[in-house]
Amino acid sequence: MNQPTRDLSTVRTVLGIESSCDETAAAVVRDGRMQLSSVISSQIDRHARFGGVVPEIASRAHVEMLNPVIAEAIVQAGIADAEIDAVAATYGPGLVGSLLVGVSAAKALALVWDVPFVAVNHLEAHLYSSMLEDPTFELPVVVLLVSGGHTMLVHWEAEGSYRVLGGTIDDAAGEAYDKVARYLGLGYPGGPVIDRISLDGDPEAIAFPRALPDRPYDFSFSGLKTSVVNHVRKHPDVSAEDVAASFQEAVVDVLVTKTRRAAADVGAKGISIGGGVAANSRLREQILTVCAEDGLAAYLPDRANCTDNAAMVAAAGWWQLQRAGESPLDTGADPGLGLGSPAA
Repeated sequence: MNQPTRDLSTVRTVLGIESSCDETAAAVVRDGRMQLSSVISSQIDRHARFGGVVPEIASRAHVEMLNPVIAEAIVQAGIADAEIDAVAATYGPGLVGSLLVGVSAAKALALVWDVPFVAVNHLEAHLYSSMLEDPTFELPVVVLLVSGGHTMLVHWEAEGSYRVLGGTIDDAAGEAYDKVARYLGLGYPGGPVIDRISLDGDPEAIAFPRALPDRPYDFSFSGLKTSVVNHVRKHPDVSAEDVAASFQEAVVDVLVTKTRRAAADVGAKGISIGGGVAANSRLREQILTVCAEDGLAAYLPDRANCTDNAAMVAAAGWWQLQRAGESPLDTGADPGLGLGSPAA
């Protein structure tokens, strides 16, 4: 599809749209680093009784909420529509119906406002959460990207240049949290409730396994989940707080140990975390500890910017425009998109 030739050096203010799963979000970011607004409409209450996200419910909720969320983000930013220089939207990975809502809205706005459209990789956007918040952010870093759908280590060498060092071979960490919480009858989502009740438990009460010690950058949490189930079956009177604390300690121990090793191996200047599990209090505490011990910078986004949000999408979109230009308007949703995959 032919597109107009634009002077992208004048692009400053980007509207970001995020709708990859069950969060309807919009945000305005200026110059890739200054967050002017961020609005998130959560669907947790709609999905809680099902114990997980129902794709059809999610996409319908996005249709219902996206326009009000975008309007609120623009008002909150204190700007007029005419001041928006580009529109960025997540085009993958995620739920295809949910992605299509955001991508379609972003294209429509870009056409109406006659500004560039930018298709953003959701996983890449998470890398920008720390850069967005911390003016001292400096590359290269190792990023621990850890959420309900993904767990991976990324060496971010320079802006626009990164490589995946390793990832999970089965369950993502956040997925394991949800499954363990469901088994223990703690509700959905599992991460926040396990984090909360772990404060009243003993993290050393149960010696749960640490998987893949011989694969330095890869993760596995399926066996840990099974160990939790087996232990509770054998010890039905065990404290839920102790189970939660011991499970969380096993997850965090593996995440931090492998992240620390990766940072040392590649000579990173710091460690950054992103994704929903990056809001976990024990993980944040341990990352700060190892960074202090190893003389590394620690980049921890605000908890609101750990979960799916549009500020990171807008920031990633601004940097992508500088590096690669705008995306074709026939770019479609790509639910299976991987980190580093180009927009097509």
